[in-house]
Amino acid sequence: MAVPKETYPGERRVALTPAVIPLLAKKGITVVVESGAGVAAGYPDSAYREKGAQIGSSRADLFATAVVILQVRALGANPGAGRADHDLFRKGQVLIALCDPLGAPEAFREPARLGVTVFSLELLPRITRAQSMDALSSMSTVAGYKAVLLAAAELPRMFPLLMTAAGTVSPARVFVVGAGVAGLTAIATARRLGAVVEAYDVRAAVKEQVESLGAKFVELPLEGGEAAEGAGGYAKAMDEEFYRRQRELLSRTVAASDVVITTALVPGKKAPQLVTGEMVAGMAPGSVVVDLASEQGGNCELTRPGETVVAHGVTVLGPVNLPATVPYHASQMYSKNVSAFLLHLVREGRLAIDMQDEITRETLVARDGEIVSPRVRAALGLPAAVPGERDGAR
Repeated sequence: MAVPKETYPGERRVALTPAVIPLLAKKGITVVVESGAGVAAGYPDSAYREKGAQIGSSRADLFATAVVILQVRALGANPGAGRADHDLFRKGQVLIALCDPLGAPEAFREPARLGVTVFSLELLPRITRAQSMDALSSMSTVAGYKAVLLAAAELPRMFPLLMTAAGTVSPARVFVVGAGVAGLTAIATARRLGAVVEAYDVRAAVKEQVESLGAKFVELPLEGGEAAEGAGGYAKAMDEEFYRRQRELLSRTVAASDVVITTALVPGKKAPQLVTGEMVAGMAPGSVVVDLASEQGGNCELTRPGETVVAHGVTVLGPVNLPATVPYHASQMYSKNVSAFLLHLVREGRLAIDMQDEITRETLVARDGEIVSPRVRAALGLPAAVPGERDGAR
């Protein structure tokens, strides 16, 4: 099994950390790490050697000999630099990574043609058995935490209530839009910093979670909100009329907030636009918007992915790949997720692909020269796959 260095611009994470190497070794898995792969995350080659991993000096050699390749961002999640790896893939090789299969399904055509077996961790079903493998939730935790720190650094006022000899400092008001994993982490982090926090989610079922963290849940009288939760607990795209009405009702809360953090994403779709330029103009000068949906178009009309925009005296941040800015712990969490997934596939020291297992079946995108994931095939406009995929070990 090989862990190559990440090539996505600005990516500092590594797919495996030294701590999980002994666990994999007990299952008969030999790990080869490309030299320098973990340095940017705080894991030098020596740390891998100490835990029993081999260090490979050549990326080409890693791909030429490994049965399984573990990466953080590959294929559609690394559309530019990642194409160079296509020349290194070989038939029967297995790739496990975050691959953006629904956002960039075209990226899977070439690996499938080459006979590469691809598992995409974004497609992991949200079931109890898969919680230890849920890389999206882990990375959303990091992103939600870092979003609050970015906002606190940019805001020209402090977050907590302070009573001093120089007078009382009132707490900042933070509004979190979207109470998924990233949103809940943002709520908890903002509360730890002393802010007064409000949160909104189209899924009324998350109200209890929001309130358990000490935030106020903003309730909007919207018809059809109960239909906004899709399969597996993920948000589902709604029609434009629903979003128009939602924006109208959110305007007052946005205007009263010092910080707005948006986290609303729909898998494989452009992020819904929830904060308009007009709403930003209604915020007090010096206020901050942090848009965690920027890579998918943004929840704020003024967001520019990877840029900072100042409009109407309000700073709008469009950070991309925030987990890579906290690479040590982000890598630690991702490593535990991906190693748990790998061990789920291993039987008696060999990789076994059991199509009767929900976790395996849902995450498998390509195999035996074909794109087999129904969701990815649908995104590509391909007919449904012929049933009866071959089980077996590799």
